[in-house]
Amino acid sequence: MKIIFATNNQHKLHEVASLLDGRYTVLGMEAIGCTDDIPETADTLEGNALLKAQYVYDRFGENCFADDTGLEVEALDNAPGVYSARYAGEAKNSEANVQKLLNELKGKTNRKARFRTVIALIVDGEQHLFEGEIAGQISNAPRGANGFGYDPVFVPDGYDKTFAELDLKVKNSMSHRAKAAESLAAFLKDRF
Repeated sequence: MKIIFATNNQHKLHEVASLLDGRYTVLGMEAIGCTDDIPETADTLEGNALLKAQYVYDRFGENCFADDTGLEVEALDNAPGVYSARYAGEAKNSEANVQKLLNELKGKTNRKARFRTVIALIVDGEQHLFEGEIAGQISNAPRGANGFGYDPVFVPDGYDKTFAELDLKVKNSMSHRAKAAESLAAFLKDRF
């Protein structure tokens, strides 16, 4: 079965494809000639994931899935949440986002946070949602060189290293995206 992942992020494409055990041919948007920057205008992770999947399904008629991820920080009323990628502005600058987050948390003792990923799948016109999350804490300063986004300041519960300090295999075995992708894979295996 061929399925399109509505992403141009090769790291995410490879990560999710490996979780599907090679039973499916997972292709990125470039494989179908789509280089569009799909607008993420919903106010929820679920809404944005569905927007992206529906965009590809409607224009290309391909079974597809899309994801959206947010960092939710308890002391900031779950901000940045759905606005995680553009927390410090529309430029989607990861370093600026991390710096803004750390500035917002100055003087706060509650550093509890969680990453949430929602995957929206559209197969034969039917929509399905899958979610994964991981709890942790926000560190006082960025640490580590692996990963991307907020990884340098997110310490998953049970660890003393940030996602950016952990080996990628360790991170990918427990991450929010991995959990959502595992649910997607289980659904596809049962259905097809």
